[in-house]
Amino acid sequence: MFAVEVRDHIMIAHSFTGSLFGQAQALHGATFVVDAAFFAKTLDENGVVIDIGRAHEALKSILEPLNYRNLDEVEAFSGINTTTEFLTGHIHEKLSEIARADGLGRTGSELDRIKVTLSESHVARAWYEAPTTGNANDR
Repeated sequence: MFAVEVRDHIMIAHSFTGSLFGQAQALHGATFVVDAAFFAKTLDENGVVIDIGRAHEALKSILEPLNYRNLDEVEAFSGINTTTEFLTGHIHEKLSEIARADGLGRTGSELDRIKVTLSESHVARAWYEAPTTGNANDR
């Protein structure tokens, strides 16, 4: 399996609903390092998994509307706990849409899967890994 990975980061604020979250129920900030890995069983005719520049631009375009935002105020996330796990699925879904539209410099159907990792700190991270079909947060 071949893979290409790109990285960016976002700084957000959010709060959670539910006693499970303890003090994190209050508004708090987080800085996430975001890694997106794209997997293919073969290289394309150019010898690549995808165009790394397009992948980085795709990731940046998905993160830009979230960066420096209070996610509690983002209409699309209304009533949702925007946990690290949820955000990995959200970003995966958006990257998958771009891949299916052949926006990564390679036919999306030639990709095996995408893995999105959000690192909250040097000791904690979450990821979502799946094929580029379907909606991650409906699973």
